[in-house]
Amino acid sequence: IANCNLYLEKFTGLTFPELALNSDYAQQMFRYTNYQYEVRFLRAYFYFNLVRQYGDVPFSDHILTAEESNTLSRRPAQEIFDYIIAECDDIKDKIIVDYSKLGDMALPSSPAETGRANRKTVLALKARAALYAASPLFNPTDNRELWYRAAKANKEILDDSNGFAEKAKLLVEDYSSLWSKDNYNDATNELIFLRRATTTTNSFEGYNFPVGLENCKGGNCPTQTLVDAYEMKDTGLRPDELDNYDPANPYYTNRDPRFYLTIAKNGDEKWPNWNTVPLQTYQGGLNAEPLSGGTPTGYYLKKYCQTAVDLRAGTASKTYHSWITFRFGEFYLNYAEAVYKYLGSPYATDNEFTTSAVDAIKVVRTRAEMPGFPQGMTNDAFWKKYQNERMVELAFEGHRFWDLRRWGLATTVLNGTHMEGVKPTKVGDGYEYNVVDCDAGKTRVYLEKYNRFPIPIAEIQQNPACEQFDEWK
Repeated sequence: IANCNLYLEKFTGLTFPELALNSDYAQQMFRYTNYQYEVRFLRAYFYFNLVRQYGDVPFSDHILTAEESNTLSRRPAQEIFDYIIAECDDIKDKIIVDYSKLGDMALPSSPAETGRANRKTVLALKARAALYAASPLFNPTDNRELWYRAAKANKEILDDSNGFAEKAKLLVEDYSSLWSKDNYNDATNELIFLRRATTTTNSFEGYNFPVGLENCKGGNCPTQTLVDAYEMKDTGLRPDELDNYDPANPYYTNRDPRFYLTIAKNGDEKWPNWNTVPLQTYQGGLNAEPLSGGTPTGYYLKKYCQTAVDLRAGTASKTYHSWITFRFGEFYLNYAEAVYKYLGSPYATDNEFTTSAVDAIKVVRTRAEMPGFPQGMTNDAFWKKYQNERMVELAFEGHRFWDLRRWGLATTVLNGTHMEGVKPTKVGDGYEYNVVDCDAGKTRVYLEKYNRFPIPIAEIQQNPACEQFDEWK
């Protein structure tokens, strides 16, 4: 933020007359003029990360003197959200709309200018910030106007790309293409802003491919809580909602397709695609405990892993990776949440919000080949199903923890709990699947005060005006 303030005060408004005779002067000045809007977006984005984590935070939009920096007090969270939204509103029509359509301002000798903040990125930040500002953690009085602002902001980014048009194609057909090595070509309709690795790597796969394979460590192991969230494709019901649920055959063949693209389980073939033996996560199996690092939950991670990356010494390979910051799948869900909270019913519409919450969610579920939400749900049933859908669609994209906090549910969902998984046991030609406590009997704790991170003591020592939150004193 300090560097953003420095740039905006000291390095804007220049004309570079010594370069005026260069053939690309106009094109370079076009980019230079746009830099200030990219920097303002970044400053607003950094403030969003701060307010999401700490709530009330110090604020500055200019270069601080030493005296100012040592006496800067915290601003209320809603003021920070208001600032972020106002900044986005001010720059959304000034920043470059699409870097692939620059016309005469394109640089003919340069590669395509991808990966930069544009109009849609600004609208995405505004929409997410408005949703957080309206959520119970930051809106304890349930101010309906904040939900209206959130619904309007999320509608704006969808409308900007005709997202509610009858034949809208904002969501790519192949869910897994969102994190493929070619996503910058194959998923551009849905992806808005990414963080790209600038070199080819295989470290993510090395940390997450199953233990038991050469040079693989099996790091992120999905829990039974997430696995249970994937509904049945034909009924739209979770397995634990079925009358005929069979614990001995927990995965069936018709689970939500996103399950098979996100979770690696016992018996999966060709994971990764150079592995010739089906995964053995049963006790004593090739990819299970008691091997050091064997999955404690019975599952390994697929999402974000590139299945073609080879870790074997003689044939090792690397590839590019991207990490999603904003994509349209999120904003259909954001809109659904905000318009439901504003209008008070998952089926309600009005003259401004002509798409209901359930119809917005249907867009996401249709891509996943899942049935839409049923008609006639109570508000409580809708809210429960919405939370489940959000957990599934956005799994491992960095939303779940923050969602639970902003909903005021973290102390309920995360406190006094245990991480569960399965311990498959081979019995003859089949398996028994028993749900187990992976925390060795230890109870997890999430206290109310965890909803705001404490101000680091080093910051308070440098600036006493930045007082610690009462609950952390």
